[in-house]
This record gives sequence, C-alpha cells and structure tokens, in this order.
Amino acid sequence: MNDTMRQDAISRVGITIAIDGPAGSGKSTVSKELASRLGIGYLDTGAMYRALTWYVLDRGIDLEDTDAVAAAATEMVLRLHSDPSDPHVWVGQTEVTEQIREPRIALAIKNVSTNLKVRAWMATEQRRRMMEARQEGSGMIAEGRDITTVVCPDADVRVLLLADQEARLRRRTLELYGDATREHMEIVREQVEGRDKADSAVSEFMTAAPGVETVDSTGLDIAGVCEAILAFVDEDLASRVA
Repeated sequence: MNDTMRQDAISRVGITIAIDGPAGSGKSTVSKELASRLGIGYLDTGAMYRALTWYVLDRGIDLEDTDAVAAAATEMVLRLHSDPSDPHVWVGQTEVTEQIREPRIALAIKNVSTNLKVRAWMATEQRRRMMEARQEGSGMIAEGRDITTVVCPDADVRVLLLADQEARLRRRTLELYGDATREHMEIVREQVEGRDKADSAVSEFMTAAPGVETVDSTGLDIAGVCEAILAFVDEDLASRVA
C-alpha cells in the first residue's frame, strides 16, 4: 500500500499502533514519522510521565511518597497536542513541552515511572485516548515501555523496537544535548541505565510478548525502521478492510 491507500483504509476501520522499547531505541522519532504518514495521532506516553514528574517537583511533593505522587496524577490537568509534527504538552495553563526534557526530569522520572499506582492510572488514561481516536475514524500510535502488553494488548499493530546499547545512548544524548561528546554520553548513560534498571522491575520491555513483532533498529535509519513497521500495518489493514 502507499500512504494514500493506508489513510483511506484507516478512515474506514481506524487503527491503534503500540510500540515499546528501551530509551534511545528510536521509538519516539519513528512513531512521529509513522503518525504523520498515516494521518493519525501521536501519543507520547513518556511525555505523560515526564509531565507528572514536572508537576510533582513543581509542587514540592516527596517523590518517595507513592500515595502523594499517585494522588498528583489524578488531580493533574494534562493536555496533549497529538499532532506528530508539532507536539505540545500543557499542565493546567502552563506549557511544559520544553521543561519536561530537562536533565532534572530525566533523573527524577524513575521514581514516578516505577510507582505502580501511577502506572495503573497512566494505563487507563493512555488506553482511553487511543481507543477514542480509533472510534473517531482515525487512530493513534503510542510508544512507551508496556504499551503492547498492559496499556493496549489488543492494539491492531504491536511492535517491540530494540537497538544495541551504544546506539541507544548516542541517540538519547543527541536528543537531549544536540551532540554526543564523551561527557554528555556518560551523563546520559547514568540516566538511561538507571531508568532501564528501575523500569525493568515493573515492566518487561526487552523481550517481545506473544503476538508482538520485533524490529531491531541498530544500523537502520528512520526510513528503514518505518518501512519495517509499515509492513505490519499493511498486513493488518488488508485483513480488516473488505
């Protein structure tokens, strides 16, 4: 299928795409590109956790107080602009699109992302957004740690995106700092390894669950990864469009 044919098929049956993977595997960049090509929304689940981390820090809530952090999730007014070419995040009336990418958020987020009560709230909220988009005759692509298994195990397309560790570190360093100097790589290594270790205690994101396709992005450019995933999209749409 070409992009026009895919968009026409999606307008008739809708689509949900779930992409999991460790930090730096390229899932955010790939998801945005796919959303643009398919004409569907992009849900950055990591941004949701980052926004809650910002909210908790902004209010001086103890990150170790799991009940207080979970309560903050339910009271936080979160608004996401799902346009993949121009995503924005607001907490209340404050736009936090840039603030949630600051290193201090990356260092603190593991305390939020491993909170089981927060994860339960996030899963419900993320699934709601995905299904609403599908029902409206469009769709949504979501990426994160457990989208294929917990948030949306019945997504139309489920992919685990992997890459070797050094490739992941370089990608994340470029994303955060705009360069890949040794100093910045080591800072990001601490962040990424800490986040992976913390999240691995509550989420399995390095091994594909049954029915989840695996794509290794090591050595592939964005176009190559997108084409690999689009093959699964085409297979799904062909099976559902009469």
